[in-house]
Amino acid sequence: MVLLLGISFLAGVITAVSPCVLPVLPIVLAGGAVSQTRRRPFAIVAGLVVSFTVFTLSASALLMALGLPQDTLRNIAIALLFVVAATLLVPRLGMVIEAPFTRLSRRPSGDLGGGFILGLCLGLVFVPCAGPVLATVSVLSAEHRVGFRLVLLTLFYAAGAGLVLLLVALGGQRVTRRLRQTRSWWRPALGVVMAAAAFAIIFNLDQTLQTDLGSYTTALQRHTEESGFAAKHLASLRGSSGGVTLKQHAVPHSNLPRYAAAPNFTGISDWLNTPHGRPLTIAGLRGKVVLIDFWTYSCINCLRTIPHLKAWYAAYHKDGLDIVGVHTPEFAFEHVPSNVESAVQRLGVTWPVALDNDYATWNAWSNQYWPSDYLVDQRGEVRAYSFGETDYAKTEDDIRQLLGVTGRMTHVANLTPTELQTPETYLGPQRLDRSRYVGSRLVLNRRAHYRLAGSVPANYISYGGTWTLSGQTATPGRGAFLALHYLAKDVYIVLSGHGRLAVTRDGKPLPPIEVDGAKLYTVLSGSARTDGVLRFSVPPGVRAYSFTFG
Repeated sequence: MVLLLGISFLAGVITAVSPCVLPVLPIVLAGGAVSQTRRRPFAIVAGLVVSFTVFTLSASALLMALGLPQDTLRNIAIALLFVVAATLLVPRLGMVIEAPFTRLSRRPSGDLGGGFILGLCLGLVFVPCAGPVLATVSVLSAEHRVGFRLVLLTLFYAAGAGLVLLLVALGGQRVTRRLRQTRSWWRPALGVVMAAAAFAIIFNLDQTLQTDLGSYTTALQRHTEESGFAAKHLASLRGSSGGVTLKQHAVPHSNLPRYAAAPNFTGISDWLNTPHGRPLTIAGLRGKVVLIDFWTYSCINCLRTIPHLKAWYAAYHKDGLDIVGVHTPEFAFEHVPSNVESAVQRLGVTWPVALDNDYATWNAWSNQYWPSDYLVDQRGEVRAYSFGETDYAKTEDDIRQLLGVTGRMTHVANLTPTELQTPETYLGPQRLDRSRYVGSRLVLNRRAHYRLAGSVPANYISYGGTWTLSGQTATPGRGAFLALHYLAKDVYIVLSGHGRLAVTRDGKPLPPIEVDGAKLYTVLSGSARTDGVLRFSVPPGVRAYSFTFG
């Protein structure tokens, strides 16, 4: 449990340096900068950690017990942000509001009282990017399974995010110290900044910038809360959902396996974008290829998938593709049907959306992530799935295979960035990201000759010589080469069989790889990130599966 708490803390830190922090960042800066003492930033962050922890775990149940709308607390918090902004614009108002806290604390006004109130507000409007840790917290709190371990997990997550925001507030306070002493307009200016940020939260203006920036913390998440250790212990914390188990079974004459019969939509409170709100069923969708998309409207990761979903729906709906968005809320305000309906209209979502407020369908599918996509064939069988923002090219290719569609694929920019390091790269066609492949046309399930690309762009791979690409594997023939343009400190390759791979980096030889069984082999390991082109001479008798990076 100690290591899991450490991972939760790191997940909070990563959240606080991701685009998800943008809505609250100007408020933290402004809130910390107005005081001349160092205590106010600590009070702000303490309020945020307490508020986020308490209300993430209990807000939905509390509001339900009181018979209040699920977005009540968020609306109150936004209103209080405007009040705090007003105290900066009108100092006399601030003195009146902070007077009770001054008498209680015997400290200068605003150090504890105003800062703590501001932090409480921020904890209610702070919407982190969803990862496995926060997904576990959201699921268990929605099911009213809040125990000591879950409270600790949430607290450590909030503390990790709070630490980064504390440094931001302290830094802003230090930078603005001279302005506070020499410029009378500084305090009102901070009030305007805070009010503008509150307006942006109300009208979701911040989401456009968050979406355009991309999730540049993807690689960090993969090595922390998405690691095998974290997945195992988070699953133990969640316990069994009693949902479907996706177990791969080969399908004759197809490189798409069969995983399981698709579970039906269960426990859905409302349907959007269906005639008269009529519910859909998996049985009623037989004969169609159906993409089940688990999402929630404040999840930036989910929002970045929508352009791809729109493109696929426009291109393939006439050929028999249906999309069903299962909206499983992460936060209390996302339970409100009118909020979801407004978001669906604002985002231009035209396919059916099921409101899964009680996580019944989420659990039926044994889902763990926002976003998650499951592809169901015409017989109601799950044939492919993906988690997160990757695999867009593969998902579209799978859709086209099940529909029997040919012609040009859609072209939507993949906003999932790779600035930090090259993402995990699969070599078999079943999970090969074709948007990061360059070279000869891919031929599936039979031997073919490939021409190695003369120039391999960053994060791309290329084949040369004779290869057989089938399922999860790339099997070399005579004169087989493989090139990878990587950006990472460490590069690993998953291989099986027996043989020796000759390796070069930017034309200079590296130690060969002696393959003596199915496992992960180290290509190179360094103390600093490097950018280069690796070229492998792969002998017959070896099978290649994927590259991973560290």
